[in-house]
Amino acid sequence: MERSRLTYALVLLCLACTPGCLFRSHRVEQKRSSIPLLSATQQELVARIDAMAASVRTMNATVDIDTTVGGEKKGKVIEYQQIRGYILLEKPAMLRMIGLMPIVRNRAFDMVSDGDRFKLWIPPKNRFITGRNEVAKPSGNTLENLRPQVIYQSLTIPAIDSQTEIAVIEEGQQQVLDERTHKYTSQPNYHVLVIRKREGTWRLYRKIYFSRANLEPYRQTIFEENGDIATDVNYSDVQDFGGVRLPALIEISRPKEEYSIAIKMVKLTVNEPIDPEKFQMEMPDGASVTELK
Repeated sequence: MERSRLTYALVLLCLACTPGCLFRSHRVEQKRSSIPLLSATQQELVARIDAMAASVRTMNATVDIDTTVGGEKKGKVIEYQQIRGYILLEKPAMLRMIGLMPIVRNRAFDMVSDGDRFKLWIPPKNRFITGRNEVAKPSGNTLENLRPQVIYQSLTIPAIDSQTEIAVIEEGQQQVLDERTHKYTSQPNYHVLVIRKREGTWRLYRKIYFSRANLEPYRQTIFEENGDIATDVNYSDVQDFGGVRLPALIEISRPKEEYSIAIKMVKLTVNEPIDPEKFQMEMPDGASVTELK
């Protein structure tokens, strides 16, 4: 009994006089960005998305294109030499994209799409490919799986369709370079989740990431019906193009097919009329034709 009382007294003494004998404390380094953060509601972020979508009707761009193919599945990565290209876009679905060979600047490829079907001409092989934008059976040649619709969906962030989509907001984190410490730290951000109804079922369709430093979107993820990531796009180097703020660098990743495309705006004009004939392409004489079923 006396021993128990003595032990109890020692514990009380230790807690009261010398906390370090039972626990210790240490400083926790702040790992969050120190810059001021902006706040927004779900309705305000959706309004921003809709306003940005409405601000662009056409695009006429000269671009530099970097392409990378490969990853864990292929066991290697191939980085192709940068090429110069041209992109024409007109909403709601028209796209034309031309790529030039390095140095000689002859056409490497020319593709056009109306949103449903596409045509692709590869002059060096005199090969002409047509088909639907969906990839029913992926090709072993990674770049043959590229469809114009992937480029179109990535160049602009579409508005929220109030008839078939609902949007919800969640808080998240992003890694940013702190200007004061010059170290990468966590910074709170916003995610707008776009849920779409298709054939009577609601599913996650898109996820749009907003920086809380400026409330501008810096990333968009598009999902397949089973929830897998179809396309992941990062936007950076936002600039003013004729009164419209748009990213000058768009980095597109297709993780399942293991290819990525970086599009750097060299020159960009928005909302000027485009001749409809620019979106027409006739099959060249003598070309080898492939119809993708």
